[in-house]
Amino acid sequence: MTTYKIDIEALKEKAKNTEAETKTFFAKLKKKKPKQLDDITHTLHNEVFEEIDCLECANCCKSISPIIIDKDIERMAKQLRIKPSAFIDQYLNLDNENDYVFKEAPCPFLMPDNYCMVYEQRPRACREYPHTDRKRFYQILNLTLKNTHYCPAVYEVVDRLKLQKDNL
Repeated sequence: MTTYKIDIEALKEKAKNTEAETKTFFAKLKKKKPKQLDDITHTLHNEVFEEIDCLECANCCKSISPIIIDKDIERMAKQLRIKPSAFIDQYLNLDNENDYVFKEAPCPFLMPDNYCMVYEQRPRACREYPHTDRKRFYQILNLTLKNTHYCPAVYEVVDRLKLQKDNL
């Protein structure tokens, strides 16, 4: 499946080197809010995920924490057969914005083979990641910019999107 070579250090370097250009591009998209942005982005998302296998990377699980909402806590606690309060005590911290996040990276549920121990009950943010197939994509451009530093698929979608600028 993977035809895209995943190299996280190279990704970080490329994302850093193209960040200013990407910011400028995104600022124009935010201002313009092109009608076809979602369609183009969703097509690119599908193309990229034909080439990239998340299980070969799992960098998101290794380096960033999703926001964990109450429903996520309830689902995961139930699967683990512990009380939600015990789940919070054992696995979560409140961040600067008062959101629950995992205490540590990598994710405590990431297994050595990059599979998720709680996959069926994983947090909503994990289910939706990397958000490149979301509606009203222009609303999450700041988050997308950050994610280009962590996710090869996001970087690739954004890189290909820049090539489509004449169609936007």
